[in-house]
Amino acid sequence: MLSEPQWRDAAAMLPFLADPRAAATRAFVSQATHMRFPAAATIFEEGDLCNTFAILAAGRVRVFKIGETGREITLYRFARGESCILTASCILSERQFPAIATVEEPAEACVVSHTIFQSWVDAFPPWRSYVFHLLSQRLATVMAVVDEVAFRRMDVRIVELLLSQPVSVGSVITLTHQQIAAELGSSREVISRILADFAAGGLVQVSRGSVAILDRPGLVRRAELLAR
Repeated sequence: MLSEPQWRDAAAMLPFLADPRAAATRAFVSQATHMRFPAAATIFEEGDLCNTFAILAAGRVRVFKIGETGREITLYRFARGESCILTASCILSERQFPAIATVEEPAEACVVSHTIFQSWVDAFPPWRSYVFHLLSQRLATVMAVVDEVAFRRMDVRIVELLLSQPVSVGSVITLTHQQIAAELGSSREVISRILADFAAGGLVQVSRGSVAILDRPGLVRRAELLAR
């Protein structure tokens, strides 16, 4: 059962829970529990049964696949007010989880059992709308991933990833070659080769566990040229 502050926080994320008299709200408050998950915790492994459904109140979770060669690819992330659509899909279709979900930033969530979640989708139109909205969002995200992997140059994608990252003093980005490879669905060897090429052109400086951007406008021009 949720406390009143926890319910109010949930209602701030999901406005259809704001009315304390609504049946969906009463069910949520009485049947959901508040849980915390540390960073690096694994929520689901590939092949797991989905016996819970969680809506994040804080933190971030990454959902990804690992291929037979050991290469990773990020399918999507979800954060506050969001949930894992693969979990919802597995619960509703009674299938096993087809990927891996891990906590990237310490997370808090409102959690219910799979049977309760399924009953809510059947009984409450707002919950059905929430799930369908998640589905449309995540389908668009996964389609964008397919487009990136299948049709766009890896060097352009690396530039875009580097330019989107937060930087510290000296424009240093704390990312290993393996982390970049996992994010983009490539191999560490490919990433290292492309970064070495950027470094030879004076665009970046590569160190162990980090990349320093030396020429941001040059990186932008490089990406624009390669994308033509």
